[in-house]
Amino acid sequence: MISKFARISLATVFGLSLMAVAQAAPAAGAAAGAPTTPSSAAAATGTKVGTINIEQAIFASNEGRRDFDALSKKFEPKQSELKGLSDEIENLKKQLSTQGDKMNDDAKATLVKQIESKQKSFERTSQDAQEEFQGQQGEIGNRILTKMAPMIVKYAGENGYGIIIDTSQQWPRGPVIWYGQSVDITQPIIEAYNVQSGVAAPAPGSAAAKPATKPAGPGATKPAATPATKPAAPPATKPPSQ
Repeated sequence: MISKFARISLATVFGLSLMAVAQAAPAAGAAAGAPTTPSSAAAATGTKVGTINIEQAIFASNEGRRDFDALSKKFEPKQSELKGLSDEIENLKKQLSTQGDKMNDDAKATLVKQIESKQKSFERTSQDAQEEFQGQQGEIGNRILTKMAPMIVKYAGENGYGIIIDTSQQWPRGPVIWYGQSVDITQPIIEAYNVQSGVAAPAPGSAAAKPATKPAGPGATKPAATPATKPAAPPATKPPSQ
């Protein structure tokens, strides 16, 4: 799923985009001396209820797949760095588990402190990378959605929809308990956006060729468990639980 930060940002841009379209359409019609058309948001008279998975529409579009794949590749070195640090922590923990009872108190305390230090470094690096990844992810999503929102309004007006509900979040987090595919306009919007954007579909077999899947951020690397006990004094030190 998309991050909470990015979700709020996307929802804000979506709402502003719809408002802009709704306000601009009647204004343009008045300037030309012509009545507004049923496709304009302000004059929409449709009664059908439709649904759209905004996240899927963004991630499964050719442009979204291309740009999110590029973002994932950009963060691959950071992912490798975090994986290496996580493995190093795990190796130190194994050393403590297998050799701890043979160490003197000072050596054991030093090893525990080393594990804790590396754990903190891992957590800071992971958090910073995740926040940076999510920020750039949100920028990509916002850019695509800004261009996609007017298309959604136009499609809804031209096809008799009076309301379109986002199903990106499943109930109970989202407002929709159940809906049938016959009312979902996600795929038609994706196809229309692909035509408008002019971005070609990713080549078969490429990472971006798998639609509707958000790339995992750098923080997806599983961190090593934090040592269970911080040594107040060497004699009181206990090895971390495994």
